Amino acid sequence: MATHSPLATDAAKAPRNNTPASAGRQILKQTQFELLLTSRRGENVLVTLIIPVMLLIFFASLNIIPVNKGESAATFLLPGILAIAIMAAGMVNLGIATAYERYYGVLKRLGSSPLSRSGLIIAKIISILVLEVVQVLLLVGVAVAFYGWRPVGSLPFALLSIVLGTVTFSALGLAMAGALRAEMTLAGANALFLVFILLGGGILPLEHLPAPIAAIAQLLPASALTQALQQTMAHNGTFPLYPILLLTLWAIVILFVAIRTFKWE
Repeated sequence: MATHSPLATDAAKAPRNNTPASAGRQILKQTQFELLLTSRRGENVLVTLIIPVMLLIFFASLNIIPVNKGESAATFLLPGILAIAIMAAGMVNLGIATAYERYYGVLKRLGSSPLSRSGLIIAKIISILVLEVVQVLLLVGVAVAFYGWRPVGSLPFALLSIVLGTVTFSALGLAMAGALRAEMTLAGANALFLVFILLGGGILPLEHLPAPIAAIAQLLPASALTQALQQTMAHNGTFPLYPILLLTLWAIVILFVAIRTFKWE
């Protein structure tokens, strides 16, 4: 049985109020509901948390990752695995869950509430950011405990990259969920996830790909996020201008598309 948002339940009891303060309260209330739903999707959250950890352990344990002398494989792998975790949480987990909320009529009920489409999207993205706090702590804990990784680089730039990546891939998942059937979203999100793993540069460096494929991969949001994290988590911690600009462009475009095309039913 589908779980209904308190906003939808209370929709008939209160008139619409479109003031900024009211919109903020609606987003906060929906965010709390999204976090509650996330906690109840235990199997999805488990996959979202465990797959990136398993990828880190698997590839860090092999001697196939190109690393500098004295560095562990986790130094190269961790930024890319963090990017994969962000894609898994936003595009796959959120996209598929929202698609089935639409299929079961949960979003239709929300459409009659004071919550706007943009408010719902913002609330869902915030809930994914909370989930990613757990992802980051788990991945960093594994890298530190088992592979001797130590934090270097610029924390503010890394956080900026994570937030931009979250907005981009959460919006991409919501764009699919709001415009496609649930089955199509399920297939499309998983297919894109596989493509982005292969072409994101987090596990296999882009220079190892054929030149035409590498040129295309350089324009994808997955490689932009990976490169932004790699540069901000390097020893010098430089500001990744091109990846950040590209990721920002993707975030704006995909978020705009998600808000304009999102349908409640």
